[in-house]
Amino acid sequence: MTLIDTLQADAETIAALRREIHAHPELCFEEVRTADLIAKQLTEWGIPIHRGLGKTGVVGIVKNGNSPRAIGLRADMDALPMTEHNRFAHASQHPGKMHACGHDGHVAMLLGAARHLAKHRNFDGTVYLIFQPAEEGGGGAREMVKDGLFKLFPMDAVFGMHNWPGYEAGQFAVCDGPAMASSNEFKITIRGKGAHAALPHLGLDPVPVACQMVQAFQTIVSRNKKPIDTAVVSVTMIHTGEATNVIPDSCEIQGTVRTFTLEVLDLIERRMKEIAEHTAAAFGLSVDFEFHRNYPPTINHPAEAQFLRGVMRELVGDANTLEFEAAMTAEDFSYFLLEKPGAYFVIGNGDGSHRISGHGMGPCTLHNPNYDFNDALIAPGGALWVRLVERFLART
Repeated sequence: MTLIDTLQADAETIAALRREIHAHPELCFEEVRTADLIAKQLTEWGIPIHRGLGKTGVVGIVKNGNSPRAIGLRADMDALPMTEHNRFAHASQHPGKMHACGHDGHVAMLLGAARHLAKHRNFDGTVYLIFQPAEEGGGGAREMVKDGLFKLFPMDAVFGMHNWPGYEAGQFAVCDGPAMASSNEFKITIRGKGAHAALPHLGLDPVPVACQMVQAFQTIVSRNKKPIDTAVVSVTMIHTGEATNVIPDSCEIQGTVRTFTLEVLDLIERRMKEIAEHTAAAFGLSVDFEFHRNYPPTINHPAEAQFLRGVMRELVGDANTLEFEAAMTAEDFSYFLLEKPGAYFVIGNGDGSHRISGHGMGPCTLHNPNYDFNDALIAPGGALWVRLVERFLART
């Protein structure tokens, strides 16, 4: 691994900032304290900033030379609505809020790179440092685009990095094409007629209808879409009834759908609606069908992914440059990739052995109350950002 001396020297200072952010997590579109900390550091390092895109977003601008070329680097900065189980000194001070996905570390890696880029400016062009709010369900990337991110800061490509437990610390991985799935939610309300449970013939029971629907939805995956296409339909909630001797008036089904393409998503939404309506009708009931599309699939642009892969190999070697296996999780960086060429990639966070005394006893995985970002990634993550900028803005 070929790291950068100044980033290694600054790592402890940047880690302290990361732990400060971890101790004070803020949910989507509430990242005021976090944004203030980022803005303060960038300003102290002589980096001009722009605030307010996506409500709490911060964009830093580092320029050098005369080239019109520009690159965007993105770090998300919001936390999750969950209670932390860790008890170390930098654990969350706010019950019900936690940096359980490592966005505090993403901010730290980009801050480390920003400090180096501002000091050395070994490139010709412009770097836009995008600190994005509300990745966890709020669509902060979408809101920054709506607020004019790419009009105010025109860039040739944009890149996003996420930590990934399970890969060894400091390994990198990227893929061409789909990296993350679309995220979508459905809510189906089956409306029947309540009755005494001992007199079912006097009512219209929505419960067996719900059971039929749940089973039938899985045939969309197994029998309607092409076998080589990827999709997940998960019913995760069924709510109905108040007493054991009462047939309820209604039953509510909720869940999620994940796909790598909009074509497959269109098929699943259409078939779910047909199955829900026709199944209910077959039993003499009615349904209200709601389907909400949240994040589109995150699809890397092959040329940018391949360029990034070359930078990774230069930094950490072939053995530590991996092919990322696309995940059915979702990521709102997808909105950036709909507007600009670029790629989304990951850096290994290790197996959790980095955690100091006072951590929870559970696994150090994403969205887990025992998670903590590995501060050993600050130097290599920052180095990847720096080398990417230098190589990208050196191209003719």
